[in-house]
Amino acid sequence: QKILQDYKSLQDIIAILGMDELSEEDKLTVARARKIQRFLSQPFQVAEVFTGHLGKLVPLKETIKGFQSILAGEYDALPEQAFYMVGPIEEVVQKAEKLAEEHS
Repeated sequence: QKILQDYKSLQDIIAILGMDELSEEDKLTVARARKIQRFLSQPFQVAEVFTGHLGKLVPLKETIKGFQSILAGEYDALPEQAFYMVGPIEEVVQKAEKLAEEHS
């Protein structure tokens, strides 16, 4: 929760001065917070009609494991878009690999 609160407080600074003016620690906070937000956008079955993404049921234990891994920095090297509308953290890694293939 702290990382998301820190990100919220940094948003005004980012809007005025841009990301370049943040310290390295603040940049890391922003990157991880944005990945967490996207990771928590897991595709729900009830939203399939609206999102076009196949719904997934991810056990709470797996979601917490992924969340903790993001906080620990284990996925800092992966692009932010890999965290959007995926199920468990393993799918983030697969999506990141697919994105890398598409851009090479």
